[in-house]
Amino acid sequence: MAISIRPAAPADLPLIAQFIRDLAVYEKLAHEVRFDEATLGEKLFGPRPYAEVVIGELDGEPQGFALFFHNFSTFEGRPGVYLEDLFVRPEARGSGLGKAMLAHLAQLSVTRDCARLEWSVLDWNTPAIGFYQNLGAKLMDEWTVMRVDGDALTELAAA
Repeated sequence: MAISIRPAAPADLPLIAQFIRDLAVYEKLAHEVRFDEATLGEKLFGPRPYAEVVIGELDGEPQGFALFFHNFSTFEGRPGVYLEDLFVRPEARGSGLGKAMLAHLAQLSVTRDCARLEWSVLDWNTPAIGFYQNLGAKLMDEWTVMRVDGDALTELAAA
């Protein structure tokens, strides 16, 4: 099987939206998906893109995606790449596509002089955790993710 990784184009928006929905089902979070596809397209491909997407293909058929954006490490004084989503269709798992997409993002990170490539993984997702550790990733147990959203975000913004 031939693996290829390519940047997503605006025509890929329905495919990206489906990958996001499929990932949400896998993560048992389908009830959390509430994006508007047109807004998603504007935020990915509009005048100020907030994230980038690559499409992973096997023999020319899209089988996965990675959505990522830059963050910044003040301690390093350099940007990093944050991988928001990585998804490979179940039938394509074990093909090497997930590793190829992570390697692609690592190459991109090095090329862009980034200090790190990082992401979050659900603590129950032991297959993914093992996969990532086999690639050299380490758990950042000393950090806890914090979030403000919904009404709390609106209230904080008005404070």
